[in-house]
Amino acid sequence: MTIIDRYISKQTKAAPLAVFRIFFGLMMLLSIVRFWSYDWIDKLYIKPNFYFPYYGFEWVQPLGNYTYLLFIICGISALGVAIGFRYRLSIILFFFSFTYIELMDKTTYLNHYYFICLLSFLMIFLPAGQYFSWDARKTSNDYVPQWSIDSVKLLLGIVYFYAGLAKINSDWLVKAMPLKIWLPGRYDIPFLGDFLHQEWVIYAFSWGGAIYDLCIPFLLLWKRTRTLAFVLVVIFHVLTRILFPIGMFPYIMIVSALIFFDARVHERILGAVNKIVCVISSATRNLRSNKENTYKENGSRTGFDMTVDEARKTPAWKLTLLAIFFTIQILLPWRYLLYPDELFWTEEGFRFSWRVMLMEKAGYANFKIVDKTNDEFFFINNSDFLSSFQEKQMATQPDFILQYAHYLRDHFASQGKEVEVYVESYVALNGRKSQPFIDPTVDLTKLQESFKHKTWILPFGDEIKGI
Repeated sequence: MTIIDRYISKQTKAAPLAVFRIFFGLMMLLSIVRFWSYDWIDKLYIKPNFYFPYYGFEWVQPLGNYTYLLFIICGISALGVAIGFRYRLSIILFFFSFTYIELMDKTTYLNHYYFICLLSFLMIFLPAGQYFSWDARKTSNDYVPQWSIDSVKLLLGIVYFYAGLAKINSDWLVKAMPLKIWLPGRYDIPFLGDFLHQEWVIYAFSWGGAIYDLCIPFLLLWKRTRTLAFVLVVIFHVLTRILFPIGMFPYIMIVSALIFFDARVHERILGAVNKIVCVISSATRNLRSNKENTYKENGSRTGFDMTVDEARKTPAWKLTLLAIFFTIQILLPWRYLLYPDELFWTEEGFRFSWRVMLMEKAGYANFKIVDKTNDEFFFINNSDFLSSFQEKQMATQPDFILQYAHYLRDHFASQGKEVEVYVESYVALNGRKSQPFIDPTVDLTKLQESFKHKTWILPFGDEIKGI
């Protein structure tokens, strides 16, 4: 406990946390503006007739035209985070507004949206607004607890390392799937496109991606390899941005990786920011040459720890909450081990486990409606109820199929009909031939969503070995 207590009481320069706050806020603001500019708010959150809520969050309902207001709140709060204006309120508003947007419809689920939700929650408990911010223009605290910076590093490390572990499977390493499907289609990319159909290049991307994810957190932590590691971060994420339509995520990861550098680097960044935006703040006095303190290589004050009274400024409840938070993040990706059958096929335990771009699934789902009163039946045209994007997502994910079947049941119940709902579905996974997916003899209206194994998913006709 002495080692833990000493670590909790250790301080370091606040500049890295301030830089991270600024870039995070700006990236989120740009993401909101980009989302709005593509008219995705209307397309994804207003026009659809039906939405797919997360299990347990059915109470999170779409807001209609008020969704625009929700995005405005999210954008303004992101700007507030960036400049450090009422930081605590801004980051809380951002967390709740952004998370509410993501919970409205799991059709739009992406790992990096989940990452933003987690990161913004973590930032609520970090003293990121006490230096180089609007809040600190009169009173600035130049030092923050070391754990507050390390907690961001830990979350980034979890994301990378688990993404690397997930790539240790036979489809990714042995068959180079699904990159073998995706990369040849990018032949139109100047220069690089000429090589993307070559098998050795595809395998190089596959193995290189796995090695990169597994190693990059440790390379960033070690000072001797940190600069090289950051160059690799930039190259990797620029390539992924060129090859795949994944929005702002590559840029978010690039600027987030800066937090691994020591305080002197961040002070130079803040000096440049100060010149650009002309921030006049008492906090900027520490961006000039400061000779009174020496630093360890990691940027903390040599031989300096907080006193007992200072250490009490970090409440025990906060540290306990963060310990629970990180315990969940470490354990949650392993929940798939509680389920039988192939993870990529059933997707039970797939979400929230940092399995980034590991599979290509294409599916077909034809719903049969049987009238209980006369046994007459007919088939549904899914486009009458779902957008093309929703239909594509629904056809390959069992929980989507079940929710949609319940929606159809309720839709016809509102017309005074009592019906049974069956589905004939086929799914192709990572280049394999399509296979029957859901048991067509099961009346889906009699099933309820739960965390239990879905026995009505038909067996996968192959095996994917690995973690």
